Amino acid sequence: MPWIVAAIKPVLEDPAIESNLRQFLLVLSVSLGVATLSRVFSVLRNIPYTLLLLLVGLGLAVVDVRLVNLSPELILFIFLPPLLFEAAWNIKWSRLKSDFFPILLYAILGVVICILGLVFGLQQLAGASLATALLVGASLSATDPVSVTALFRELGVDKRLTTLMEGESLFNDGVAVVAFNLLLGIAIGIEQFDVSVTLARFGIFVGLGISLGGLIGFGISFLTQRFDIPLVEQSLTLVSAYGTYIIAEEVGGSGVIAVVTTGLILGNFGSRIGMNPRTRLVVSEFWEFLAFFVNSIVFLLIGDQVRFQALIDYSETIFVAILIIIIARAVSVFGLGAFSNWVTKGENISMSGQTILWWGGLRGSVSVALALSVPESLAQREEIIAVVFGVMLFTLLVQGLTTQPLLSWLNLLGDQPTRQRYTQLVAHRVALNRVLDRLKELIDRQEVDEEFAKYQIALVEGQLEELKDDLVELQRSNPDLLTYAAEQIRDELLAIESDTYAEFIRAGQLKDELAPLLQDVLPQSA
Repeated sequence: MPWIVAAIKPVLEDPAIESNLRQFLLVLSVSLGVATLSRVFSVLRNIPYTLLLLLVGLGLAVVDVRLVNLSPELILFIFLPPLLFEAAWNIKWSRLKSDFFPILLYAILGVVICILGLVFGLQQLAGASLATALLVGASLSATDPVSVTALFRELGVDKRLTTLMEGESLFNDGVAVVAFNLLLGIAIGIEQFDVSVTLARFGIFVGLGISLGGLIGFGISFLTQRFDIPLVEQSLTLVSAYGTYIIAEEVGGSGVIAVVTTGLILGNFGSRIGMNPRTRLVVSEFWEFLAFFVNSIVFLLIGDQVRFQALIDYSETIFVAILIIIIARAVSVFGLGAFSNWVTKGENISMSGQTILWWGGLRGSVSVALALSVPESLAQREEIIAVVFGVMLFTLLVQGLTTQPLLSWLNLLGDQPTRQRYTQLVAHRVALNRVLDRLKELIDRQEVDEEFAKYQIALVEGQLEELKDDLVELQRSNPDLLTYAAEQIRDELLAIESDTYAEFIRAGQLKDELAPLLQDVLPQSA
């Protein structure tokens, strides 16, 4: 092995590599330290950890401590693919499908409304140039409500509202990136705006992204049917997230749309036909960790990149942009929401739900990446970056930190603590019933003293009676738990059906995936 050491020694001794490694470890230590402290101290638990990291980053920026140079490539090629994949992996297609129409309205027309509002408003009210207005509009058209949706899950907010917000963010990230690339040529004067050409290029970007994402997603889904090796399947999902993005960008498609498509397919189809429950759990926990890891770094670095002097210099333009963003977001959410309620025959999006969608439309990493990717040759680059950072800070700090009080005021806070208590009681009951079965089995096999076993059975049965009383009392005081329990049972039954088909395929008894029978048979709770 000495030749291996000799080969890598020059690399390890490279000062640039050592410096970059030191920077990475510093960023990692600070970000994970802050994220951990937010869970340890109760006074910090009401602040989403991503926003707390942003505040720490801003504190570092105040004292002019710059951890690393945050480049658009770092966000778009390193941070964005895993965040997109994790969100797509976890979103349920059944819920997404039921609200696909309003999600597409918000993701496509909402982006257009935001861009048009900013282009018109910044030119008319702030005297900004066309280049500044176009690129600020495209950069800020992407929503990034990661801290809000994390808050939704923690508080048990209605799952439909979470799906609407996450679904819009997943798709409008791709639309915003495509719009930015289309408008960049116009802003720097190398292209002329043509509606037909723009729509054709948009169709190509999106079409290539969906096609490539679908091809990779289904390919990996059928591949994982042939073996059951959790670490390999976990690694395949990681490779698919980055590989899909890079390949799509190389062939001229939308990497964002491609990754979202792959994540949706693997999370809703591939994980069911090609992974057993244990493997799905391993992969899901891996992506949960990776999303936490990446978010911990990216929000700290975003705060650390703020240049306060630039915010002061362009404060008037930033103020105008904030007002326009709020108004444009209201027009898109309430206007398109009313149109969706009128067109669709399903459950309407309530006014309180639309209010949260409006106020929770935060801007984040995608907006920053797009602003930083403006060519340095453009004279207005500093102004564009300052305006985008200013608006982003307002949405994250003001809107992000006031979302929970707004949820409380609108009576949209969920019953997550109660549901968690119910799940814990059910888990206790299942565990104790298994203990009883084991004790009875030992008696039947005469492997234990019968009197001793019966005494243990009496103790366990007494504990089960207490659990039964606690469950009855919890259900009596919280009637909505019955709906939650029915939903959990339905999901479990559907998973059992899918797992059974997957077992037949892995055993070679089936070649193709069977269409689920219970999906439309079992009633779905509202």
